Amino acid sequence: MNDSSADYSALKRRLWPGDSVVPEIAAARDATLLRMYPAGQQPRAGSLCSTPVDVDSHWHFHDMHQLIYPFEGAIEVEAEAGRHLIPRQLAAWIPAGVAHRASLHKVRSVVVFFPWAMVPDAGTHIRVLLVSSLLREMMRESMRWPLHAPDTPLREAFFRTMALLCGEWIESEADLFLPSSNDARLKRALDFTARNSAARLTDVCLHAGMSERSLRRHLKAETGMTWEGYRQRSRLIAAITLLGETEAAIGDIAARCGFESASAFAKAFRGVVGETPRDYRRRSVS
Repeated sequence: MNDSSADYSALKRRLWPGDSVVPEIAAARDATLLRMYPAGQQPRAGSLCSTPVDVDSHWHFHDMHQLIYPFEGAIEVEAEAGRHLIPRQLAAWIPAGVAHRASLHKVRSVVVFFPWAMVPDAGTHIRVLLVSSLLREMMRESMRWPLHAPDTPLREAFFRTMALLCGEWIESEADLFLPSSNDARLKRALDFTARNSAARLTDVCLHAGMSERSLRRHLKAETGMTWEGYRQRSRLIAAITLLGETEAAIGDIAARCGFESASAFAKAFRGVVGETPRDYRRRSVS
């Protein structure tokens, strides 16, 4: 990998020299365009890698589509509809022109950018994708060709194939976005819930300094979710990571993630992912 071409700071200095101070943009409707190639230059697909850095971007949109994958940790992406966490085993698809901002704290990740025309049915909203073994390996392989590295026939063929697959991957959107909040107390409640799969609502309210009624009301207003729905989704995300990164028995994973039984886990998992935990594991590690 050509680190100098892929380095975020170097790219920032080259493309956005007047943006050394992050502007205070309070709303998605005021988002600014961040070009991935200088004006007048033909965009080409390529990757952008980040080592563990601390980045809090302002509201912006790109002139290219993005596929983001964290190798470790979690990326927080905020769109106009709300904030979402993208942990390991998931990826985020952000179509060109969609306003967003992102937080990466000690996260190692890779982003693949595609020109508009390479994925014509890109959609108009951010999507969360389950990461198959093929998607994961192609994201890793994409690091051979940083965004502004010289073009080659192999590079062109690789990203053309990946763009075609993206059209298929984004059709299998998973309902696994995990919303966050700008409200400090509600954020404490959600973070505590995500870290403690067996926590009771009384424990969460005590930790956050909120009444049960206030927590439920604010959570519903901000995210449209109930606390039970949030807890279920966070349990499933934790289970997806364990299924992909450990050899633990499925019954053990169900217990560690707070499910009452392996059958209850399998039912919840199938309802969101569309397959059993066993089938998902077999496919994701194959």
